[in-house]
Amino acid sequence: MATIRCLDHTFEAVQAVLFDKDGTLAAVEGYLRKLGEMRSQFIADLLPKPKSAQLRSAMLATFGLFPNRLDPAGLLAVGSRYDNEIAAAACLAAMGTGWVTAVEQAKAAFVQAETSLAPKVQKTPLIAGADTLLTRLSLSGLKIGIVSSDLHSEVSAFIKYYQLHEVNWYCGAAPGSLPKTHPDFLAYACQSLAVDPQKTLVIGDSAADYMLSCQGAMGFLGMTGGWHHPPSIDPSARTFSYLRQVEVFN
Repeated sequence: MATIRCLDHTFEAVQAVLFDKDGTLAAVEGYLRKLGEMRSQFIADLLPKPKSAQLRSAMLATFGLFPNRLDPAGLLAVGSRYDNEIAAAACLAAMGTGWVTAVEQAKAAFVQAETSLAPKVQKTPLIAGADTLLTRLSLSGLKIGIVSSDLHSEVSAFIKYYQLHEVNWYCGAAPGSLPKTHPDFLAYACQSLAVDPQKTLVIGDSAADYMLSCQGAMGFLGMTGGWHHPPSIDPSARTFSYLRQVEVFN
């Protein structure tokens, strides 16, 4: 066990830390902007003008993409791939497309966009200080987990590409697995790491991460420095801007 300090917040007898990935350890804003724009354009192209322009505008707003910013609390930044697919299909259905067709077309557009931008991992680099922090936590005897709404395969690729050997366990979105928004996810994650939830600290950048910590974790630290416009997490959340501000002591 170890002590973790961040600014004026101190957590003692910590056994483990659960990290979010995108926006917390990985710089994803640039990639997500391109992904959301391509998804929106590919789906809009399915309709004739002027409906295509209307659909594209609706899709961008739904994703949380605006001319000068990406909403770090929006659907594209926080939602799972499935959440985004259903929202995109709903926008298409609102323009008169049948639901079954809308879902199929949204899925196809998503694959087309992701293929055009692949591989994601090379376009979502580590946020400054991430590797150093993980090393320090590991050397202090803490167990480390990464929990994400990104695809499980993408979380795996991220860990392997950046050689994050300190990570003991990770979980992303996959068929049959619990999403991190599930009310039992913290217990599941801590059981997988063989640690006590009440001795586990959650570090993330969204309300979803904060709510995960509210399932019984010892506390939460909100990382706001991974976005150009800092995310609004919760008024009571303890936040910080740089990963180097998280210190660990034996």
